[in-house]
Amino acid sequence: MKRFAQLIQELELSNKTNDKIEALVNYFSEADENDKPYVIALFTGKKPKRPIGTNLIKQWAIALSDIPEWLFTESYHNVGDLSETVALVLPTAEHTIEKPLHQWITELAELQGKTDEEKKTYVLTAWNSLTTQERFIFNKLISGNFRIGVSNKMLVNAIAKQSQQDANKIMHSIMGKWQPNSISYAELTSGSHVNTDNSWPYPFCLAYALDTEPKNLGDTADWQAEWKWDGIRGQIVKRNSELFIWSRGEELVTEQFPELHFLKDELPDGTVLDGEILAVKDGKVLPFSTLQQRLNRKTISKNQLENAPIGFFTYDLLEHKAKDIRTSTLSQRRAWLEKIINQLSHKNKVLLSPIISFNSWQQLAEIRETAREINSEGIMLKNLNSIFHSGRKRGDWWKWKINPYTVDTVMIYAQKGSGRRANFYTDYTFAVRDGEKLITIAKAYSGLTDKEIKEVNSFVNKNAIEKFGPVRTVKPELVFEIAFEGIAESKRHKAGLALRFPRIARWRKDKNVDEINTLDDLRQLLNSN
Repeated sequence: MKRFAQLIQELELSNKTNDKIEALVNYFSEADENDKPYVIALFTGKKPKRPIGTNLIKQWAIALSDIPEWLFTESYHNVGDLSETVALVLPTAEHTIEKPLHQWITELAELQGKTDEEKKTYVLTAWNSLTTQERFIFNKLISGNFRIGVSNKMLVNAIAKQSQQDANKIMHSIMGKWQPNSISYAELTSGSHVNTDNSWPYPFCLAYALDTEPKNLGDTADWQAEWKWDGIRGQIVKRNSELFIWSRGEELVTEQFPELHFLKDELPDGTVLDGEILAVKDGKVLPFSTLQQRLNRKTISKNQLENAPIGFFTYDLLEHKAKDIRTSTLSQRRAWLEKIINQLSHKNKVLLSPIISFNSWQQLAEIRETAREINSEGIMLKNLNSIFHSGRKRGDWWKWKINPYTVDTVMIYAQKGSGRRANFYTDYTFAVRDGEKLITIAKAYSGLTDKEIKEVNSFVNKNAIEKFGPVRTVKPELVFEIAFEGIAESKRHKAGLALRFPRIARWRKDKNVDEINTLDDLRQLLNSN
C-alpha cells in the first residue's frame, strides 16, 4: 500500500507525461508482483464492486473526527473530493499495518454481504492504522474511482518500457475480460491469455483532428473519405459461434442491442468488425438524442425497440477468417469487408459506411457542409495504404469536423472544481433569455485559460448572491460564447432542450447580458435541423 500511495502522489504532483511514465516504470519495477495486475485494472477502469455506501463512510468519519456535519460538508466543498476529505479530517492513526495492495482490495471485496457493524469495524481499524495519504488511497479503493490523469496510452507506454514488450501487444492484452486475481503481471504483459477468450476485441484506431488545409494532404486519390458518425464506436466479434459487441469504453454491450444478434448466425467465425452503433431507421441515421434512449439499459422495452431502432455502420474489418489483418492496407480490408457485409440478410441493420466520392478537396469541402443534413459530424479522411493502428498515429487518419454551433450565454451559477481545481470556481452553468427571465441551457467547465479561470474566480467571490451547498448564484454579468455539436428536445431540462458537448468557445468581454441569445433562437435552430 505504501508504494502505491507513493505512486499516486507522484502522478498527482506532475503535469509532465514523461515524469508520469517514469513514475509508472519505477512502480512496476519495484512493486509486489501480485499488486501489479490490480493497479492496471484500477487505472483502466475495471472497478471492483463498491462494498460500502458513501453515506456510511461519511457518517463514520464525522463521528470519529468529532466535528459537526456542517463543518464536514464545508470541508468537502472546499477540498472537492470525498475520499480526500475523509482522510484529512480523521485523527492521527495509533497503529501501523503493513499490507500489500492486493490484500486490501481482497479484504474489501469480502465485505460484500457483511453487516454494517462488521464493515464499520473493519474500516475504522484500517483508518487507525494508515497515514493520511494511505487513507486517501484506501477510501478510493472503496469508491473504485481513480482519476489521476493517466490515459490507457500512457499506462501502456510505461508498461512497454518496463517490460520490454511491444506497446501494441500490451494494449491488446489489457483490453477485454481478465481478472487481476487470476493473472500474473508477466502473463498480462506477454498477452499469453489473449487467444483463450473468444470475446477478445482489438484496440481501436483513432484519428487526430485535421490541423491543416486538406489540400496539404496531397493527391485526393490517396485518400478515402467517409462520413463521421455521431454514435457509439464499437466492435462486433464473432468467434467459435459466439457473438460479442464491445464499446470503445471497453464495455461488453451485447445484450443492449438485440437487433444485431442475427450476426451470430450470419457472420463467419473469426470475424471482427469495427464501426459505429447508431439509431437507424430505413437506412437513415437518427439524432444522437434518439440513440441515448437505448444506452445503459438492462432491459429493452418494445417501445424503445420501435422508437430508437439500432443499426451498425461498419468502417473496417480487423479479423478475417480468424486471422488478424490489421496490418493489411485499408483498401484491402475494405474489399474484404464489402464482401462480408453484402452477404448479410438484414441490410437495414448492418450497413457499410459509405465512401464519399470526390474529385477535388474543394468539392469535398462543399460536401462536408451538408453533414448535418444526415446527422453526421463531418468527414473522416483515411489514407488508403494505412494499417489499423492501436490508438492514434498522426498522418494516416484525420477527422474533419464541421464547425460547431455557437450561442451567446450568461453565467448564472458557479461551483468549485475537484483535484487541482478544488480552490477555484471552474464549473459553470449558463443561461439564455426567455422573455424577461434567464433560463439555464448548459453546463461547461472547459475552454478557459488559467488566467481567465482566476479572473472568473475573483468575480464569483465578489459577486455571489446566493449559496446552495457548493453552488454559488452570481450576478448575471459575464457573457460567454458556448460551442456545441447538436441540439435536441429534452424533458429532463427546464428549457426543454439539451446541447450536445457544450464547451466554452470564448469569453465575450465585448458583450453585455442584453446581447445574449434567446430560447427562441435555440428553438429555431432545432427546427431548422
